[in-house]
Amino acid sequence: MELIDTHQHLIYRERLGYDWTREVPQLEKGDFTLGDYQALTADKGIAGTVFMECAVDDADYRNEARLVAGLMRAPGSDIMAQIASCRPEIQAGFNDWLDEAAELGVVGFRRVPHVVPDEVSQDAAFREGVREIGRRGFSFDLCVLARQLPIARALAQACPDTMMILNHCGVPDIAAGAFDSWAEGLAALARYDNMQVKLSGLTAYCAPGAMGAETLRPWVDHVLDCFGPDRMVWGGDWPVVNMGCGLPAWIDLSRVLMSSLSPNEAQAVGAGNARRIYRLGHAPLAG
Repeated sequence: MELIDTHQHLIYRERLGYDWTREVPQLEKGDFTLGDYQALTADKGIAGTVFMECAVDDADYRNEARLVAGLMRAPGSDIMAQIASCRPEIQAGFNDWLDEAAELGVVGFRRVPHVVPDEVSQDAAFREGVREIGRRGFSFDLCVLARQLPIARALAQACPDTMMILNHCGVPDIAAGAFDSWAEGLAALARYDNMQVKLSGLTAYCAPGAMGAETLRPWVDHVLDCFGPDRMVWGGDWPVVNMGCGLPAWIDLSRVLMSSLSPNEAQAVGAGNARRIYRLGHAPLAG
């Protein structure tokens, strides 16, 4: 089963600011480069990647997309497209950024609601910005905490023509066993046809030493029950996955977790859905 990694982060500290990593021991020092990623995933069946914005400091989010566009142009990068950061809640300059991003190999955008007050992603301006993203043919990745799943549901309802991808299965608190409230919120969100889900990030939410298939299977099975294999994509979440089991182990674990799927279903989750949802191969890259 080939995999397209739809959640590849990269960290280049000499070029961009990553203030949030100061609170994460696994990420607070050093770079995490494209070369590092490729060394980790050699012979792991990665057919290509989609770069995911890395929550750089506010002053740098446009520069990050420009930097990644340069990386994409290099032969052998295997970066098929990128998901850029945006600020839908700020109208000034928003459309100009969408115009520029369209020339940078961008296929979608992300704004992380759990790093700002809840009111931000519930604001009318934010919702109109997300609608504009959809009108232009881009998708919108959504990273919310489990308690914010109702906020995600309201956004999906308010922006029905924007394709959305829920990151990390809605960030369940697996270590605490907080299954029921998360499961209910996820099922309600899955009722919206414009919402997809990303199998990624889960081992970072497990207790140390309890990151195996036995722990994760009930959670992943519920995600599949809610969304089905036709509405799920796979992501590595490197280097944040270092807070869990690490990328090579997550790749192996993901294959185990998807082993109950038919070959066609596994291929859809691993790569086929990513090509469709992110329109891979159709994003222009100027220069």
